[in-house]
Amino acid sequence: HDSEIKTPVLDELAGSGVKLENYYVQPICTPTRSQLLSGRYQIHTGLQCGIIWAPQPSGIPLDDVLLPEKMKEAGYSTHAIGKWHVGFYQPAYVPTRRGFDSFYGYLTGSEDYFTHVRGTGYPYWTQKHWHGVDFHRNEEVVTNEGGLYSTHLFAQEAVDIITAHNSSKGPLFMYLAFQAVHAPLEAPDSYVAPYMNMTDKSRRMYAGMVSAMDEGVGNVTKALAANGMTNNTLIVLAQTMEARFTRVGIIGH
Repeated sequence: HDSEIKTPVLDELAGSGVKLENYYVQPICTPTRSQLLSGRYQIHTGLQCGIIWAPQPSGIPLDDVLLPEKMKEAGYSTHAIGKWHVGFYQPAYVPTRRGFDSFYGYLTGSEDYFTHVRGTGYPYWTQKHWHGVDFHRNEEVVTNEGGLYSTHLFAQEAVDIITAHNSSKGPLFMYLAFQAVHAPLEAPDSYVAPYMNMTDKSRRMYAGMVSAMDEGVGNVTKALAANGMTNNTLIVLAQTMEARFTRVGIIGH
């Protein structure tokens, strides 16, 4: 749509694929993610009221069969990368117990992109704050990747999985949920620099985040091509919440 924010990879994918000009999601992420993964409208899973806060005992009901479980039944290897945010208060709710062979990412939302720390209050109007690292490989906390930008980490994980995949042993299903471009607005300086003409600091940072995400998608598509998988791969690009203006800029991904 001729945006001043450059996304050559996304533009190419859209130009060679099918664009949905009228596409609707829930206004925040947990309800939309629950619908995608369960195939059920959020009013039927109890996740219609908002996000799942870090200490909140909630999630997609365990008797709901999720998309990765059905993909495994069809013979796919299944991998989740990035944001989960549909239940984690008991081990049974985490990705590797809901149909995914592997998981690399975070369970809640709004982590720092570099430190991977999540700080929150629950309920949000109280002063009871929770603070800690939310970054996981499968069911273990990752503590040695602080300082590394999450968009880069998630893209590289996807590339590694694609590169290691042996198509002769079955197809691959990957759920790649980038943190970008959700708040907080953070990006390496090199991605923000091309947008210094933008007068609004938050808009510049947002643009840098989009550019980094676009590059990450490009790295994934290059890995598919290098492994001879492009012609037999369906790529679906979707957002999980509406874009909206707030006092910290534009939020949405």
